[in-house]
Amino acid sequence: MRAALAEAARAAALDEVPIGAVIVHEGAIIGAGFNQPISSHDPTAHAEIVALRAAAAAIGNYRLTGATMYVTVEPCLMCVGAMIHARIALVVFGAPEPKAGAIQSMTRAHELAGLNHRLEALGGILESDCRDLLQEFFRVKRQ
Repeated sequence: MRAALAEAARAAALDEVPIGAVIVHEGAIIGAGFNQPISSHDPTAHAEIVALRAAAAAIGNYRLTGATMYVTVEPCLMCVGAMIHARIALVVFGAPEPKAGAIQSMTRAHELAGLNHRLEALGGILESDCRDLLQEFFRVKRQ
C-alpha cells in the first residue's frame, strides 16, 4: 500500500486527484499507476486502469490471474469491472469512497450474480494515510 501511496503523491504533484495503485504478482510489482484523467484527457485513466494496462504489458497478457491490486481508495464501478475482466484475485484498498465506491460503499459489484470471475476484497489498509492524502488535497483546492 505504501507503493500505491507513492503513486497517489505523483498524481497530486500533477494536480490530479491523489489516487494510486500497484499490482503485485508473485511478490513483485508488475504494474503501477496514478490518477491522470485530466492531464491525459482520458476519462478512463483512473489509477487502477493505468496500473492494469502497465501490468498486462509487463507480462504480455491481459489476464492477471493470481495478482493483487493495492489501491489507495475504494475502486469505482468501471475499475471493478476492469479488475474482474483482468482476473485480479484480490483488491486491497485504503479509504472507502462513499459516493462511488463499488466494493462496499455504493454497491458490491464484485459479488454480482453471473460474473465469471470472483474478486476478493479487503478494505481499510492504511486507511487514515490514504484518507489524509485525499483530504489535504481537497483542503488546499478549496482555499
